[in-house]
Amino acid sequence: MKPIVLRGGMIVDPSQGLNEVGDVLLSDGAVTACGRDIGRPDEVEELDCTGLLVSPGFIDVHCHLREPGREDVETVATGARAAAAGGFTAVCAMPNTDPVTDNQAAVGFIVRQAQRAAAARVYPIGAISVRQEGKVLAEFGEMVGAGAVAVSDDGKPVTSAQLMRTALEYARTFRIPVIDHCEEPTLAAGGAMNEGIVSAQLGLKGIPAEAEEIMVIRDILLARLTGGHVHLAHMSTRGSVELIRWGKERDIKVTAEVCPHHLSLTEECVRGYDTNAKMNPPLRTAADVDALREAVKDGIIDLVATDHAPHHYDEKEREFADAPNGIVGLETALAVVVTNLVEKGYLSFSQLVERMSCTPARIFNLPGGSLRKGGVADVTVFDPSARWSVDASTFLSKGRNTPYDGMTLVGRATCTIVGGSVVYRSGNPAHERERN
Repeated sequence: MKPIVLRGGMIVDPSQGLNEVGDVLLSDGAVTACGRDIGRPDEVEELDCTGLLVSPGFIDVHCHLREPGREDVETVATGARAAAAGGFTAVCAMPNTDPVTDNQAAVGFIVRQAQRAAAARVYPIGAISVRQEGKVLAEFGEMVGAGAVAVSDDGKPVTSAQLMRTALEYARTFRIPVIDHCEEPTLAAGGAMNEGIVSAQLGLKGIPAEAEEIMVIRDILLARLTGGHVHLAHMSTRGSVELIRWGKERDIKVTAEVCPHHLSLTEECVRGYDTNAKMNPPLRTAADVDALREAVKDGIIDLVATDHAPHHYDEKEREFADAPNGIVGLETALAVVVTNLVEKGYLSFSQLVERMSCTPARIFNLPGGSLRKGGVADVTVFDPSARWSVDASTFLSKGRNTPYDGMTLVGRATCTIVGGSVVYRSGNPAHERERN
């Protein structure tokens, strides 16, 4: 593998306090040098990064790759390539596949498929309970040994407080986070959108904010009881922000994520009954969006994750109440965050990199998140001012279900490097292979 020099870009690496024009040298899968004066090494591939930002590779800790079971919707390979096109060098795949990723063989399958894809790294997340039924704890140790980096029953809340307590205690042994989908099922049952004036006007059953918040405080209290690490998935309400703040102020081991769509869209998007605006948790109010943006700015919400959830076109074409939840997000996440947080003054680019690279690596104990010498050569290069119109038909993901189709956004990945190899370069057909 030929060494690569990323020449003349603005290096943004919060792990080293770097925010300066310089060069980055990658060789043998590692960062060899980073800074203003790295010399002129011989026999290297040079990439001109003038006017671009060069950062540690972005890491998405929450996505759905649908394999095994729904390869018609997404595969590990297509998802990994879509991730690379969005600037992500690594993603964590949720276990709600068919069959469920609840044992070491299933975890090993995901690992092998990711190796074959040779795009973004894919780290499996194992299930908390066998078949995600919420009854019997899965074997965490075997799954971690096979490559799982966390456990979750995402898509289904862990309704049993006793099972959640046991999971937090057991996960401590392996130093992994327990990720929970915070939803009180009896309050959320049958809901299709946020409960409020808009749901009443549209005649759709709503999901109250309290359905999320009840489980948020339960999980925080169980983390306090056990000393375990709970990671709260896709937060959507201002009440949840205040509860997380309460937990952090008491040094409880709680971390949380928010999705780009909850930072940019509101329940008003549902007025046209567009099923691409249907997700769980649902789009909330403008006040919730404001609170979430402030929480990302302050670090109460630790990181941004996509919750990438591809669906077949026919599934999303149903009546709103009957359509599945979720949107694709890997190829729009960076631009949505730049457009709605950086451009509006909530985040600097350094903070964006912190929330999308450094913090995910630290919380999930993953390689990357830094351009320090000797670190893994996972790098994202992006144009901070590129204005582009979203065209879902060009996505490398098999999914087309996005509410951003046709919108103009700012910021776009131009080159994604994993382990010292270029796995995506904008405009390069070699890295825009056919979906298969």
